[in-house]
Amino acid sequence: MANLHLEVVTPERVVVSEDVLGVVAPGSMGEFGILPGHVPFLTSLVPGELRYNSGSRSERLAVSSGFAEVSNNRVSVLVDAAEKAQEIDIERAKKALERARERLAMERGKQDVDHLRAEISLKRAIARIKVVQKSI
Repeated sequence: MANLHLEVVTPERVVVSEDVLGVVAPGSMGEFGILPGHVPFLTSLVPGELRYNSGSRSERLAVSSGFAEVSNNRVSVLVDAAEKAQEIDIERAKKALERARERLAMERGKQDVDHLRAEISLKRAIARIKVVQKSI
């Protein structure tokens, strides 16, 4: 029986709200795992794959940047965007990946290119593609 409650929330909706056995999330200092009884903490998240399981079922989400808070066997994830594999348009994600690579290949001095934004777009596209590919 699961005894860790996971909530993944975006500005538009609650993506996940269920009891789980464990969570693995993409933190700014690297991936981290949470099991029941984990010490409380707050951390920032980077675009990547969030995984959780509840017994025999394992789920994956592509998440954007945000924050995660762990306290009293509760994991609250607040992100700009979160998508389950079945919600991701793989062709759109591949096009976004290519656009981000093209932007990053341009000179850093160009005024019309925001390299930080392009790097974030690249990471998000990679996460979205990985989530779909691992769910097939």
